[in-house]
Amino acid sequence: MPSTSAVKVLDKNGQEITSVGFDRFGFNSEVPIDALRSLYLRSHYVVTSTSEKTSEDSLNPDSEELQHAKFTKGLSAYQSKSIFYPTDNSISYTTLARFPPVKLLAPSQRKRILVTGGAGFVGSHLVDRLMLLGHDVTVLDNFFTGSRTTVSHWVGHPNFELVRHDVVEPFMIECDQIYHLACPASPPHYQFNPVKTVKTSFMGTLNMLGLAKRTKARFLISSTSEVYGDPEVHPQPEDYWGHVNPIGDRACYDEGKRVAETLTYGYQRQDGVDVRVARIFNTYGPRMNPYDGRVVSNFIVQALKGEDLTVYGDGTQTRSFQYIHDLVDGLICLMNSDESRPVNIGNGDEFTIGEFAELVREIVEKVQSEDGDKPSRRVQIVYKALPNDDPQKRRPDTSRAKESLKWQPRWTVRMGLEEMVRYYKAKMAEGSL
Repeated sequence: MPSTSAVKVLDKNGQEITSVGFDRFGFNSEVPIDALRSLYLRSHYVVTSTSEKTSEDSLNPDSEELQHAKFTKGLSAYQSKSIFYPTDNSISYTTLARFPPVKLLAPSQRKRILVTGGAGFVGSHLVDRLMLLGHDVTVLDNFFTGSRTTVSHWVGHPNFELVRHDVVEPFMIECDQIYHLACPASPPHYQFNPVKTVKTSFMGTLNMLGLAKRTKARFLISSTSEVYGDPEVHPQPEDYWGHVNPIGDRACYDEGKRVAETLTYGYQRQDGVDVRVARIFNTYGPRMNPYDGRVVSNFIVQALKGEDLTVYGDGTQTRSFQYIHDLVDGLICLMNSDESRPVNIGNGDEFTIGEFAELVREIVEKVQSEDGDKPSRRVQIVYKALPNDDPQKRRPDTSRAKESLKWQPRWTVRMGLEEMVRYYKAKMAEGSL
């Protein structure tokens, strides 16, 4: 029988994490972890009906309580309850009757914040945080890789606006801060249309910088560790210029982000735009597209489905993985600090891909055991050929973030993986994965 006790989260020092964010640089980004988890682990209940489409009487309240109590902690009043009908594989959605409580800020404290790519994996978590903090948030997304469902729990809220728009086209709005996250970030997505990827990086950044110039808004661009290419320096500090193949399969993304940084600093020098550059390293967490080809989501979905884990190459290439809440903390700290140089935001804990596959397998087995789901066999780890231009090593030097932002990762890879496994497991239970 699944446990109904709340899932506790411990940080790298073994202390329980009860809130995320910091009160720093004149901007308080702290919110309770329970309020956030109720938005992404269960943004709406999907309850399985035990009969044909009749009424809610056919739902099993005991099973519902068991499934949701460990995540919602009294916040279930702020979640919609959708019904899944297994007989014909259909779902009946409801809208939220009530939004989660958000801080009531004085007009002088409330910022108008634009998030491009706000319906994506990283953007949606940033939007959740900014909304709970009480700010006015506008999300711009063309839904190429993002999804309305990641932010649908805010649609209709007086502080929230969702606009379907491609940043390649100009956009006019009044705002105080711009988080420019719009760009496909996983290899299958950005290689699907390489010309569009470069265009998004260049034209999208040009348009948003033009908007920042006109409105005098502070501008933060989400750059990437890919600007370092296949690095010859390890770990990678911000003053390393990179080792990038400008005509390879990944160049549309790598060089797109490099020119976006060039453009950002061009606007700073020429027009005095207040800019921030975040170089994001591998990040994982709930809402990651399970089929975007990234190693974390690949491994977890394969393990949950009882399939063998696929490692490309011999498994000795290394990656460092940070949990989404650490990244959002870093982005908000950087936006509100005075640091205008590029800043690496990532986790220095380095794993070989082979070790990581074993860790994912172990955590999936632990969660299945806790929930009383015994798999029929133990999944194996299989090896396949390495893709082109795949970097051998990737680990950030985060000294600048520690010194300038007083930021460092709090979440262990193990704790983050466990939350992500529970998220995907819930998605599979409701029939949407």
